[in-house]
Parts: sequence; C-alpha cells; structure tokens
Amino acid sequence: MEQQERGPREYRTAELAEAAGITVRTLRFYRERRLLPPPRKEGRVAWYDEEHLARLRTITALLERGHTLGGIAELISAFNSGRDADGTAELLGLTERYPWAEEDRVRLSPEALAEYYDGRFSADDLAAALEIGYLAVDGAELVHDSRALLEASSQLVRGGIPLGAVLDAGRQVREHADDLARLFTALVRTHVLPEILSRAAHGPLSEEEVTRLTEALEHLRPLAKQVVHAEVSLAVDRRLREELEQRTADPGSR
Repeated sequence: MEQQERGPREYRTAELAEAAGITVRTLRFYRERRLLPPPRKEGRVAWYDEEHLARLRTITALLERGHTLGGIAELISAFNSGRDADGTAELLGLTERYPWAEEDRVRLSPEALAEYYDGRFSADDLAAALEIGYLAVDGAELVHDSRALLEASSQLVRGGIPLGAVLDAGRQVREHADDLARLFTALVRTHVLPEILSRAAHGPLSEEEVTRLTEALEHLRPLAKQVVHAEVSLAVDRRLREELEQRTADPGSR
C-alpha cells in the first residue's frame, strides 16, 4: 500500500479494528474513552500506527485479566502522567527493583514477543503468561519478568514443545519455586538480620538497613541457588534413569 512504502505501517479505522480483532464501534468507543492516543489526521481521514495497534492489544490483554475499562483508563492515565495512582505500578508488575534483584526485565512490543516464538504466540498464550506473572503491561509495551526465562522458553518452543505446554509447566515450576523461596526467606528471617526483616513488615526500611540486608543476601543467594540447582539436577537424573529403566526392562518382569 502507498503509505507502507512511505514509512511505518499505518491503518485506517476499519483496518486497525480488523488487525486488533475488534469492531469499528468498539474502536471508536475506546477513542471516546481516551484509551488510545489521537490518530494522525490527513484531511478527514484518521491514520493509526503500530503504537495504536499495540495499545489495543494491551487493552484486550488487561480485559482478559479481569480489569474494567474504567480501571484501564486510570492505569493509562497514571502512566502517561508519570504517577503511581492507587498502586498502579504494583498492579502492572512494574514496581521499583530492589537492589538485590538479579533478573533482567525485558520491554518489548507484542510483535517482538511473538518473534521470540516464531509467531506461535496466541491470545490464549498471552492471557496465560499474564496470569502466571511472566508478563506485565506498560502502555503499548509488554514487560517480561526475566530475560533468562524468555530465552529459555523460546528455545523450548523452537525445540518442538508447544508454548501452551511450556506455560503450563512454567505455572507449576513457579509454584514450587515460591515454596523454595519461602524456605530460604524463613531461614534468613530467623537467622540473618531478623530485626530488619521484622521491621520491613511494618514500614519502609532505612537506607542503611537496605544496604545491610542487600549485603547479606548477596552472600547467601548464590548458596541457595547452588543447593536448588544441585537438587533439581539430581532429581532430573533420577527421573530420567527411572524412565529409562522402565522402558528397557524385560516386559515379562513387570
């Protein structure tokens, strides 16, 4: 199309609605609610771009997650004005990183996310990833919790495992990981700087307390990860050995 040759893809109203999987009436309603940035006007024709399409997909994802249109409007307004209204950042999973956080978050468009999985990323997959907590929404962008998890999951999909199955497994892994983290946190709370962690439940920590806690965690975290890595490795070895022995056993001895 002519506008594609001049630059980035642009859409007329009907084209944008079709690309986003909504009706023109719904698109106009979103515009009236100011959920979309104003389109570029050329005479009487409104032109939309990839940012508008990404925003529509964001709205759809938030609706699937249970947010209301009123709540979505407040979220968008809060981020546009740079404020955190009623815990907006926490709700979207975009709270400030603590000094001891290790995982690198990844900001990307819905299209860039789909490219990680060779285009095999459906609306159902997006809803599942949002539910698990892998993804959060920030305006027109998606934020993935961990670059390492994003890379690993994409490699599993490219290796032949359906993304839905990867996400189902991820949900279970996260539950077990939370249990392990609770064990580790209980040890720290009981035996390492207990006075600081007790105070943390009742108010913000001072800069000095955060520094002390960070130093302690920087020392202990590698040890906890080493234990978990070794135990998971041993468990996988056991399961694979059992599977192999079952399949190679004499059928008459079963």
